[in-house]
Amino acid sequence: MASQDWVDKDFYKILGVAKDASDADIKKAYRKLARQHHPDTNAGDAAAEKKFKDVSEAYSVLSDPDERQQYDAIRAMGGGARFAPGGAAGGNGGFEDLFGGLFTGNTGRHAGGFNTSSGGIPPEFADLFGGGFGGSPGFQRTPQKGADRTASTSISFAGAIRGTTIGLREPSGEVIDVRVPAGIKDGQKVRVRGKGQPGPAGNGDLVVSVSVKPHEFYTRDGDNLRIHVPVTFPEAALGGDIEVPTIDGDKVKVRVPAGTPSGRTLRVKGKGVKTSKATGDLLVTIDVAVPKNLNKDAEAAVKAFAEATAGADVREGLAAKARL
Repeated sequence: MASQDWVDKDFYKILGVAKDASDADIKKAYRKLARQHHPDTNAGDAAAEKKFKDVSEAYSVLSDPDERQQYDAIRAMGGGARFAPGGAAGGNGGFEDLFGGLFTGNTGRHAGGFNTSSGGIPPEFADLFGGGFGGSPGFQRTPQKGADRTASTSISFAGAIRGTTIGLREPSGEVIDVRVPAGIKDGQKVRVRGKGQPGPAGNGDLVVSVSVKPHEFYTRDGDNLRIHVPVTFPEAALGGDIEVPTIDGDKVKVRVPAGTPSGRTLRVKGKGVKTSKATGDLLVTIDVAVPKNLNKDAEAAVKAFAEATAGADVREGLAAKARL
């Protein structure tokens, strides 16, 4: 800016601060006024744009210790320091010549690197408007990617466990391959880069919500899998080894401790869902099966067992637990 401008303009008044204002006060005043008068929030308002440029110019000088000191010195001279171009007799130059060494030129570029004549935002205030600068003339906005698009799909339980690739067909007929990673959970999203809306900085992404169909045997619990396995009364009472299926298609042996009640859950390590980060377990809940039809020998055996255990009261203490 020209030094004559420094004489004509009261930067302290423009920012609404005292001449002895601290750096923090100046910064606070600028932030408030810049947000209030920025062209992004005052589209088409010429007065607001001028006010914004004025406060930016004022802040560019008063925020720099050296320039503020020079500005205060020039202002202290008052209006009598206004020399006409060419100067008076005796070889004195104009005002610019007298103070030429104090300025970076009259382009309006502040020593800190931001352009005050165009009303740019100093880098430390980029957060005021989300990191982008206005859309009016003289204000440049950081190019943005295109908007994301969304879609949804449903896959099988096996596809979620093992991973799969699905094809989504565009209205144009183009098929977009969506790779679903192994171990994905119901409701999670998959992002396909560059398949969204176009934009100045490139295409946005396609975000696909994945729904997983339930399985009749396995139930997902985080990275664990839950199953219910029936056992006979002798297996539960006496204990023993049973075989249960796994998602790998194999079978694994599970030891049932003697006296296992119906509803107890046994854990098989490492036989749950495998993801890139972890592997869950297989949780086996024991269901003691009660036969619906007994032949004569089985019925006699059950009666003999009942007689042998007649002294046991499995409901002892139940009434005490039921009290309110």
